[in-house]
Amino acid sequence: MIRWLLVFWLFVLSAVSFLDRTNISIAGSSLASDYNLSNQQLGFVFSAFLIGYALFQTPGGWLADKLGSRRVLTAAVLWWGVFTALAAVLNSSAAHALFFFIAVRFLLGAGEAIIYPASNQFVTRWIPTQQRGIANGLIFAGVGAGAGISPPLITWVMIHHGWRMSFYICSAIGLAAGAVWYVIARDKPEQHPLVSARELAEIEVGLTVKPAASKSSLVPWSEILGSRSVLAVTVAYFCYGYVAWIFFSWFFIYLKKVRGLDLKSSAQYGMLPFLAMTVCCVAGGLINDYLSKSKGKRAGRVGVAVFSMALTCVFLVLGSRANDARLAGIVLAGGAGALYLSQSSFWSVTADIGGASSGSVSGLMNMGAQLGGALTASLTPWIADRYGWTASFLVAAALCTVGALAWLLVDPDRALATRTY
Repeated sequence: MIRWLLVFWLFVLSAVSFLDRTNISIAGSSLASDYNLSNQQLGFVFSAFLIGYALFQTPGGWLADKLGSRRVLTAAVLWWGVFTALAAVLNSSAAHALFFFIAVRFLLGAGEAIIYPASNQFVTRWIPTQQRGIANGLIFAGVGAGAGISPPLITWVMIHHGWRMSFYICSAIGLAAGAVWYVIARDKPEQHPLVSARELAEIEVGLTVKPAASKSSLVPWSEILGSRSVLAVTVAYFCYGYVAWIFFSWFFIYLKKVRGLDLKSSAQYGMLPFLAMTVCCVAGGLINDYLSKSKGKRAGRVGVAVFSMALTCVFLVLGSRANDARLAGIVLAGGAGALYLSQSSFWSVTADIGGASSGSVSGLMNMGAQLGGALTASLTPWIADRYGWTASFLVAAALCTVGALAWLLVDPDRALATRTY
């Protein structure tokens, strides 16, 4: 069916977005060496991406609600391609390199901010509510796939062609993926020439917002900002983002410089968290849909998320204290996988309660995650320098507990009230 083809391509775009954002964590040591940047300065570069990403989440979601996911996502992917390539153009002897990289990564983050709010807006218009767990699970499996491809791909390119070429290759992949999306996608199922009458009827029956109302009825911002569920899921996603970005920003460097693995072993073990994320995204989506259908959304959306974040806490504590470097890498990778069991819960619940404004609601939620990621990108090396890397992971474990508790305040069955304009 056409909707699953488009979900698959959103998986591809999701993978490309994480390839473009995590390539610098693999090439970071070489880049820092060329420009004489310290770990703390490299952390500022990581944070710049996430600040841009966070600040443009809500505007990006609003644009997707207004203009649809096809054009907005296409423009965004082209933007990623340009700013990914720009990261490799600066001469090593250039002055003010730190400020250049901060600016480039900030603008890359601003462009990438559209990917998941726009995807969630697509899910609201194309995917029946009983299939949203697996749809979101598949889309977010691209996170693990893209980030998992990064260590071996970027390492191979760096060894044979240098770190700059890795950015040019990532850029080319993104430009090609964006062009395909523009050709195959449509904003609504009734606009797509290949959607059959049977598939269209199946989609419309399962939507929480009917097509006739989806364009004119939006949730007012006073309702969004005053919702206990929206605020709670945003706090939980802040905690989630803090933990996730330890893996995206620092895990490869942690294995290489702290745990003493060589470049090849670091690349191999550096893939494990992202492979675990990919598998657990899909598994979490299937469990989410099954429990939501059989036990209700409280069990499917909230129950899975609480269990996931609590389990992540356990893995982080055990992995950070393991003496053997390879065992630590495996256990911590288990924590990344456990965390991503909850990914579809975040995005399914915002699609359910946000309705026609799901882009705006999920954009606000995702801004919380990226602020958490921006904090960990700079705070993690600061904590590690002063108290050790075990302390950095224990802080992340504590935030997992906070996130699990915040989920208990979310009511997945109460949709936000809309206003017709």
